[in-house]
Amino acid sequence: MEIGLYNFGDAMPDAATGAAIDQGTRLRNLLEEIEVADAVGLDVVALGEHHRPEFAVSSPSTVLAAAATRTERIRLSSGVTVLGSEDPIRVYQQFATIDQLSRGRAEVMAGRGSFVESFPLFGQRLDQYDEIFAEKLELLLNVRDNLVVQHEGVHRPSIDGRAVYPRAYQEQLPVWLAIGGTPQSAVRAAALGLPLALAIIGGEFRHFEPMTRLYRKAWEEYGHDPADLRLGINAHGFVGASTQEAQDLVYPTYQAMMNQIGRERGWQPRGREHYDAECRPGGALLIGSVDDVVEKLLDYHAVFGNTRFLLKLSASPLQHEATLRSIELLGKEVAPRVRAEVARRTAAAASA
Repeated sequence: MEIGLYNFGDAMPDAATGAAIDQGTRLRNLLEEIEVADAVGLDVVALGEHHRPEFAVSSPSTVLAAAATRTERIRLSSGVTVLGSEDPIRVYQQFATIDQLSRGRAEVMAGRGSFVESFPLFGQRLDQYDEIFAEKLELLLNVRDNLVVQHEGVHRPSIDGRAVYPRAYQEQLPVWLAIGGTPQSAVRAAALGLPLALAIIGGEFRHFEPMTRLYRKAWEEYGHDPADLRLGINAHGFVGASTQEAQDLVYPTYQAMMNQIGRERGWQPRGREHYDAECRPGGALLIGSVDDVVEKLLDYHAVFGNTRFLLKLSASPLQHEATLRSIELLGKEVAPRVRAEVARRTAAAASA
């Protein structure tokens, strides 16, 4: 199983102290985090796109291009590219450039986006949210697969037999489809033969199993080989020296962010009791000691059979040294144990 990180360049003020980090420092710290992730053997880093003050990354491709020159083996993904408010030709060119810089380590994780700030910012209509995404995803896959592109546009101008350069270093630039909780999106990924990344935010993680079951069923119904299916799970977490240390460190800023988002979306405010419940077995959060996080990752795998897991380290952006230590623990202690146990389980199932 691939194990890695995803990040939005969180720059929210520290909830405990009110201290803030400037976005330049946050971006430089983020590059250092990616370097450490590469050095300790993590497989993937994915950078998401937001257009609001709590996040420093609005252009994942720019930061990933910088990371490409400072890393050796880690895969470099968006997480996600909000494709509805992007131009698919430029997305392909940007990630083909990263792919060339990194000698074949780039990929695109395309999604509709959990926030909608980019739509009015770039002049897109929210009432055509899904139609725009569907057309642009079709064009992205078209340019990925063809040097010369023919496209009949509705929400994006048509293209009449134009070649697109540069081409990716890889024979085919990987494109994943990232979703939250929409069944139609899981079926779309299966219909197109695309790997699926499912974001799990809050609650009990097992509640999302029907979504992945639907994806597997549709994958086979559309005639794809089950051996080719790739499923990623993305969730919040943090690895600390002890259970209590990790949970106490993450709680103030994580909970402030979730409550801020909750106010915008009409959720009820949540406190420490709710957070602690989500850290326990069955809850969505992977926050605790090495043993805690190993156990939770294996619990996730037992439910979803996922081939990839990306963890969002959700401490305050000012806790940079603690975040670096968490990445080291994830890469050096958690990941080897999880990979070994997943390999053992897979071999046992194959021989049964």
